[in-house]
Amino acid sequence: MPPMKVCIVGSGNWGSAIAKIVGQNTHKSNRFDPTVKIWVFEELINGRKLTEIINQDHENVKYLPGHKLPPNVVAVPDIEVAADGADILIFVIPHQFIPKACEQLTGHIKKGAIGISLIKGIDEGPEGLRLISDIIREKLNIEVSVLMGANIANEVADEMFCETTIGCKNASDGKIFKELLQTPNFRITVVDDCDTVELCGALKNIVAVGAGFCDGLGFGDNTKAAVIRLGLMEMIAFAKLFCKGNVSISIFLESCGVADLITTCYGGRNRKVAEAFAHGGKSIEQLEKEMLNGQKLQGPQTSAEVYKILKQKKMVDKFPLFVNIYLICYEGKSVKDFITCLQNHPEHFILQSELR
Repeated sequence: MPPMKVCIVGSGNWGSAIAKIVGQNTHKSNRFDPTVKIWVFEELINGRKLTEIINQDHENVKYLPGHKLPPNVVAVPDIEVAADGADILIFVIPHQFIPKACEQLTGHIKKGAIGISLIKGIDEGPEGLRLISDIIREKLNIEVSVLMGANIANEVADEMFCETTIGCKNASDGKIFKELLQTPNFRITVVDDCDTVELCGALKNIVAVGAGFCDGLGFGDNTKAAVIRLGLMEMIAFAKLFCKGNVSISIFLESCGVADLITTCYGGRNRKVAEAFAHGGKSIEQLEKEMLNGQKLQGPQTSAEVYKILKQKKMVDKFPLFVNIYLICYEGKSVKDFITCLQNHPEHFILQSELR
């Protein structure tokens, strides 16, 4: 068979870190075409196009400065051109942008192509919960797997050891993705429960906002530990209520679960912005613009989508951590009242109803 062509849809912090891995792995393997196309939203950086900088200097100076990308990673400003002829599509853009990206790609995807989503978020549709992988699958008519884990982009780019989880229903696709993405310092476990893996990646960002509130309010590590534990309980309960199949609790012990949750609550951008928000004076939107250099937050918006789903299902009172984070971010509830959702948490509902 001819070597498989790879396209990375997205070139932010995480997308660029993954491009570094994929570029190195495709260069060493006969299974993959060595040229990796990466779709870049064109921007001017000091008068130069970002695509030009990446292709000439082999560095994404805006989103992953200080890290050289392999020369076989080619930046393309047109998403249709980037995806043309690709056998493997790696989606790694903020989840709010995926519908538009899929619209642009519709009718331009190679027959038999497969995709993998590294996007951490969910959508709220007319019938309730919609996973990002479902949107890609429906819009582009391709099979889609997911990759989620405790993977802070700069540490991955620095080749520090970490683990990650791929949720893949097709075993042969799982082997392809593992060969494409695994390195000695980026260890992959493949499981078949895609929906739970993807939900973990989305919901942990909400909990991280709560962890940031704790830091901003000076509550200390004991309180943050409670937020992480109760947040994990709500993640499990939400997955059990809304996933299509049986949810295995063991998935939450993978990198996509408790490991990613801990990492994000101590080191992620959602925690960082939430801490600043708790200090007062500025909105989430203002802080995102000021602090993230063009990157997007996922936690607050995911909390809004989760809130709509819970309200639709009349289950708002069962998920006080998720709900109060939404109310604080968007509805004017005082961040100083955040502690009350911990003090009065109905975890007995989760223990008795969801973990049996």
